[in-house]
Amino acid sequence: MPAERFDFPNAHGQRLSALLDRPAEEPRAYALFAHCFTCGKDTRAAKRIADGLTALGIAVLRFDFTGLGSSEGEFANTTFSSNIADLVAAANELRRRARAPAILIGHSLGGTAVLAAAAEVAEARAVVTIAAPSDPTHVTGLFRDRLDEIAAKGEIEATLAGRQFRITRGFVDDLAEHKLLDRIANLRKALLIFHSPTDEIVGIDNASRIFAAAKHPKSFVSLAGADHLLSGRSDAAYVANVIRAWAERYLDMQQPAAQAPHDPNTVVVRETGQGRFQQAITVRAHHFLADEPVDVGGLDSGPGPYDLVLAGLGACTAMTLRLYAERKALPLERVTVELRHGRIHAADCEDCETKEGMIDRIERAITLRGPLDAEQRRRLLEIADKCPVHRTLTSEVDIRTVERPEDGGTRSA
Repeated sequence: MPAERFDFPNAHGQRLSALLDRPAEEPRAYALFAHCFTCGKDTRAAKRIADGLTALGIAVLRFDFTGLGSSEGEFANTTFSSNIADLVAAANELRRRARAPAILIGHSLGGTAVLAAAAEVAEARAVVTIAAPSDPTHVTGLFRDRLDEIAAKGEIEATLAGRQFRITRGFVDDLAEHKLLDRIANLRKALLIFHSPTDEIVGIDNASRIFAAAKHPKSFVSLAGADHLLSGRSDAAYVANVIRAWAERYLDMQQPAAQAPHDPNTVVVRETGQGRFQQAITVRAHHFLADEPVDVGGLDSGPGPYDLVLAGLGACTAMTLRLYAERKALPLERVTVELRHGRIHAADCEDCETKEGMIDRIERAITLRGPLDAEQRRRLLEIADKCPVHRTLTSEVDIRTVERPEDGGTRSA
């Protein structure tokens, strides 16, 4: 669904530009997103994370801080304290017009700001930081060589991210007044920290300091290979997926009736409207995305259809072997299953009934760890072919398709 305008006033009555990204159904929870220093609500990372979360049933409010993007006000008159106030104003407006945010998400200095603002949003039970500095003064490193000039003149014009900004002495002084680690120690909310070990803007040591200061429940997820701005499409999609799965543990997320099949054995797949192929999948209380790689027109925000088929076969294989090993008291320590799907000429398959055209082939490699003898290994490989999904894939399957009208009835196709 397209984002809706959600502008609201800050503490000084200036209009802040905001967008509310809603899922197709009633939101299971609301999140508030704070962008990085000198960025805005429309950055690729902000939009992609919002897209990923809405596809998973979470509404996201993202806005431009005062003096940035399409928001009113002058950046030169803002401080880290005013950023905190903007966040609180956004949460208040969301509470008034929809529902208070249960999740606070901040990218870079926005992550530092949500850590500082979290105590003022009582309903927020989960806080997420992405590449966040452990101290707001970190941003002064962008103009470190001009700090003496700021102190002497009161302000300077600095080029940041290719744009001109007026940096004042009041802004710098305000940064130094915030003792963030003390606030983190008293957070009393679940904390999830994302950081790339190769972040060249905000070093990984910042994540270490935040994690050390926080009390449990706290979690850290490495964004290996990602840059500071999460420029890679799959990085933002990964962040959204992890936030959704992690938040389920800490939030009483509403389950809309439209998303909850009455039969727990029913799997529901819905188009999200994001990209050409992205699908939201609901399996009982579990929610995840399916998609296609970027090179075929997808967003690469989740596994593809054949990936899911292979995952089902691999999981079923490992589970079947585990059950058999337990029943027979075999010293099986760990099972790893690797699978590949492809197409081959039927003539190249000696055991296949089909002899013309192309057929599907799944290659399955099983690693059995443990002090097993040759006979035990041979028997386990035989048992692998007896897993239920294997049998389904190699037997005749009757798939019946009907059209289900929006009113919940059923029409034959």
